[in-house]
Amino acid sequence: MLNLSQQLKLGLKLTPQQVQYLKLLQLPTLSLEQRVKMELELNPVLEIDEDIEQTLDQEAPEVGNDAEEGEDEYTIEDYLNDDLEGYKSPAASRSTDDDEYESPIPNVVPLSERLLSQFRLQNNADEDDILLAEEIIGNVDEDGYLRRELGLIVQDLNLGIGTELTVERAEKILQRIQLLEPPGIGARTLQECLTAQVKAAKIEPALKELATKILQEHFEDFKLKRFESIAEKLGVSKETLKLALDLIQHLNPKPGEGEFSAQENYVTPDYIVHKDDGDFVILLNDRNVPPLRLNREYRELAAAKNKKTSREAKDFIKKKFESAKWFIASLHQRRETLMKVMKAIVDKQREWFEEGEMLKPMIYREVADIVGVDISTISRVVRNKYVQTEFGVFPLKHYFTSGLESESGEDISNLMVKRKIKDIIEVEDSQDPLNDDKIAEMLQKEGIRIARRTVAKYREQLGVPIARLRKKY
Repeated sequence: MLNLSQQLKLGLKLTPQQVQYLKLLQLPTLSLEQRVKMELELNPVLEIDEDIEQTLDQEAPEVGNDAEEGEDEYTIEDYLNDDLEGYKSPAASRSTDDDEYESPIPNVVPLSERLLSQFRLQNNADEDDILLAEEIIGNVDEDGYLRRELGLIVQDLNLGIGTELTVERAEKILQRIQLLEPPGIGARTLQECLTAQVKAAKIEPALKELATKILQEHFEDFKLKRFESIAEKLGVSKETLKLALDLIQHLNPKPGEGEFSAQENYVTPDYIVHKDDGDFVILLNDRNVPPLRLNREYRELAAAKNKKTSREAKDFIKKKFESAKWFIASLHQRRETLMKVMKAIVDKQREWFEEGEMLKPMIYREVADIVGVDISTISRVVRNKYVQTEFGVFPLKHYFTSGLESESGEDISNLMVKRKIKDIIEVEDSQDPLNDDKIAEMLQKEGIRIARRTVAKYREQLGVPIARLRKKY
């Protein structure tokens, strides 16, 4: 039996203009240049402002048929604020330095596009699956690993375009990505990477099953080279175990290494920070992004007094004017947000920008509170962005670290603690290496409150094996 009922539901949805702004916000400089060029091709109302001194704050003509025709009238003022200037107008600084010549880069299909092409060919991939795959692949680093949590990726998609995707679905998509060529791409751990490569390998089923069991059920023994223990637990001979171990040891621990094209490995800083007269100057490196304005000829075509233009043409121009206005406004808002975030980072990490050392603990929430935006906005700004400093080019995420408390009550960045652990291990006696407990004791003597398990975690993140495996005879 069918029943009708009413339901009251609260929801948060972003407008198309907000979605456009969020997408522009997360684009690095090179991608933004391409996005602006594409918009110039798609929207005839937009054009490059050859005369940077001209602005768009002149009186806008009316758009619509004459009132005598008895139809609704509308004006460009409904879609374009009088005080809206072209992107990179006199209100926005723009470098006039000549571009340096760069040798051309050969046209190579990037790894990300090759992966997406493979994924799209799968018969059971719908639009939401492809959307998740694009976002996941976009977060894979140069070694081929997924360093960002799936939950945050799904959250960004749901907030950005109003979907209702789940982490469980993203997990299934990730498993399918890991079986693409090169296999293991998008893994979150070495264990996951090697397991995916074994599953994708075209080998005897018995050997594949044995190698998979070693990686999934006895990975700790494998890392510590307890091969006799593995053979005993699995009930296999040493010869059979050796076949599986040889297979695993010939797998690629970094499936993305060497796979990225020159374009993907080429880093163009989004910011330039330098010191001038005792203070820091922050510049947005967007000199190759052309200044934009609205095409005046289209404005004249859409004017109410122009009866030669049809109603359909004027409606078309109206939509394009609205789109152009929001695109220019989104670029302005992007620039403003990026500058605010970078200023907050420089203020919080001033000591680092002074000396190139001593990062303070800092998380997204702190910067979000300073700028007055949501944490997801900071995440978009930081993603794939780089800053050129006096000490080199660094990713923005370099400046965000958690911290440990010292005896003096001050927080110490975990990067500094990792550096201290690395320094201790580098000067240790190779015949009697220090275990995690001894390293923790040494750090505590320096006033750093740290547990043995934390030392072990940082040591593993540094890629340093345990003391027994570091011993040299």
